[in-house]
Amino acid sequence: MKKIKVMSVFGTRPEAIKMLPLVRELKKRPETESVVCVTAQHRQLLDCVLRCFELEPDYDLDIMTEGQSLYSVTAKVLTGMEKCLSDAAPDLVLVHGDTATALAAALAAFYAKIPVGHVEAGLRTFDLQSPFPEEADRCLISRLAALNFAPTEANAENLRRERVPGEIFVTGNTVIDAMKMPSKRTAFRSPELAQLDLTRRVVTLTCHRRENYGEPMESIFSAVRELAEKHCDITVVYPVHSAPEVRQTAQKLLGGVENVKLIEPVDALDMRLLLSRSYFVMTDSGGLQEEAPVLGKPVLLLRRETERPEAVEAGTVKLTGVRRDDIIRDAQMLLNDPAAYERMATAASPYGDGHAAEHIADAIIEHFKNA
Repeated sequence: MKKIKVMSVFGTRPEAIKMLPLVRELKKRPETESVVCVTAQHRQLLDCVLRCFELEPDYDLDIMTEGQSLYSVTAKVLTGMEKCLSDAAPDLVLVHGDTATALAAALAAFYAKIPVGHVEAGLRTFDLQSPFPEEADRCLISRLAALNFAPTEANAENLRRERVPGEIFVTGNTVIDAMKMPSKRTAFRSPELAQLDLTRRVVTLTCHRRENYGEPMESIFSAVRELAEKHCDITVVYPVHSAPEVRQTAQKLLGGVENVKLIEPVDALDMRLLLSRSYFVMTDSGGLQEEAPVLGKPVLLLRRETERPEAVEAGTVKLTGVRRDDIIRDAQMLLNDPAAYERMATAASPYGDGHAAEHIADAIIEHFKNA
């Protein structure tokens, strides 16, 4: 059998982190030829990951522009992929998750009649408006995918109920593989993080989702401000997202609070170090719901719903929401109740054994052998 040419397409930092273990696994397999195409939907954040893990893409669409919209990102990826797919002629295109890059690349592959593999398939909130536009993106990709790699059995069951046309495999989540990859870095590279007093309890905050813009984000930041002012023994560290709406709101409500550190985004390895040295995490991110529990760090989820209910059921994540009083209540529980903290910190992650990339590679090879 000739080598199976697999093109992995990604454009954001979370996609890159989660696809990296799979790219490495496909490069190791004698049955597969691995090709990487990046769209650079988030240029700077993506490049940080590529540098950290010494990955050189084969194709770079370099689409990012200042003030880009969902319309422009989707159109540029779709048109850019046409020549890329023609030149590379892959047997399979892998996309990850629920970004505009993933949707447009999957659609481009479909137009080129190239099978699509969807990594991290089957996550659902069942509300197309939340998260927006991610829920719609992943639902649409599921209709195009020939191979669906679901992190959990619950994700696979979502796909079965939807009667998606492609094959379904339960593989675990590649983010666990990524978190278990060895790193030589033991000290922060970020000057701002290097100055942290780690004798204090560090609370890591991230907040950037579109559905939290406006009143929800103001409520979140107001709660964080009150917590910081009430608990002088903690340090809240917030790598602020580059979106202007996020930066303006963060500066207005959290700027000038002595024990809240508003810092620039950090690279993937510094983020891993920050999580490992945190007391707990407050976030509206998808990936941090999976990453922090691997390190034994409780997560307060600053959203109204989650596409990762397994983590809530396992006890590693608490769905706190975006109301100020609820955020203060749950954060103070972790700060003041050692037993509650211990329950969350020691709960087992539901996202697999750290061998998801191997399971996905096995499934790809088996699919093409049978075909």
